[in-house]
Amino acid sequence: MTPEAEESNHDSVPTPIPFGTMGDGRQVDAYRLTNGVGGSVVILNFGGIIQSVNVPDASGATANVTLGFDSLAPYLTQTRYFGALVGRYAGRIQNAEFELDGVTYTLAENSAPHSKHGGVVGFDKQLWKAQGFRGAAWCGVRLEYLSVDGEEGYPGNLQTSVTYELLDTENTLRVTYFAQTDKPTIVNLTNHAYFNLAGEGEGSILDHEAQLNASSFLPIGPDQTPLGGLTPVAGTPLDFTEPGRVGERIREDAEQLVNGRGYDHNFAVDGVPGRLNFAARVREPSTGRTLEVWTTEPAVVFFTANVFDGSVVGASRRAYRQSDGFALEPERFADPANNGDFPGTILRPGETYSSTTEYRFLP
Repeated sequence: MTPEAEESNHDSVPTPIPFGTMGDGRQVDAYRLTNGVGGSVVILNFGGIIQSVNVPDASGATANVTLGFDSLAPYLTQTRYFGALVGRYAGRIQNAEFELDGVTYTLAENSAPHSKHGGVVGFDKQLWKAQGFRGAAWCGVRLEYLSVDGEEGYPGNLQTSVTYELLDTENTLRVTYFAQTDKPTIVNLTNHAYFNLAGEGEGSILDHEAQLNASSFLPIGPDQTPLGGLTPVAGTPLDFTEPGRVGERIREDAEQLVNGRGYDHNFAVDGVPGRLNFAARVREPSTGRTLEVWTTEPAVVFFTANVFDGSVVGASRRAYRQSDGFALEPERFADPANNGDFPGTILRPGETYSSTTEYRFLP
């Protein structure tokens, strides 16, 4: 029985549901969060993965709108971060090294010659300690993980907690991140869920309509590493300040689209720093489903799954091909350790890294 099929009372505390066993014998559990308005979310303690998000459309029909798998095995081997927590550092770090307080740290090189999304065995491949809970208006699961000093090359013992909460009366999934360290280090946490608002496995998202609350973006080079310095979106095919079809300009012969093989860029969220700001809205016209992302983070990566090539088959038993999903990843700016223009990712003892993102699903 899959977690989606489990009976659940949305007034109860989420409890672990066996989802599979890792190669070393450790059990992976799923936690099913449900509410009173037809929504449910399944979270795995392996990688903090959002395994499914079931929400109704404008006619009341419910479908899973996040890409992923119905068994553990594909999550253990896939390298596209389906639904996973990404850390210690989301994005690419050039040449797999950074300097902090006069010391150069060499990181795991997993996107030659760079380090990407935390390294070879990042947060997406760790088994997190998990505990379901219920609040006054939310049900949720709290995940904790200790990343030890030197893991994947990063300094400091980093104690991290991530909480997923589903609102009882709305289909809003809130994700909060906290981290503390005993040595100066760098941190950038996000979730890498892919969405298709027509439903998982329902093909291309190029007809989805997107709006990004961002008047500037971070240009990338041919290897998707940031070039440094924000650039206005005005006059470029990266301008989503007004709603537009995702695929309308994605095939244009523009350097940034060529470098990203589509959209794969940090967009600077317009708003008050540190506040919960509106970052993005995506609507699927045939179902009417809409996803809004609100975040305290200064940037959101908009990624159109340009690397999907049909080699991965999802829970629907359908192959994922280019642009069959989109990701909206709220985070700090990529590679700031090598670019002093973007502060906020250095964490020191006595400080707390904190971040909040809400995924609001509207029919």
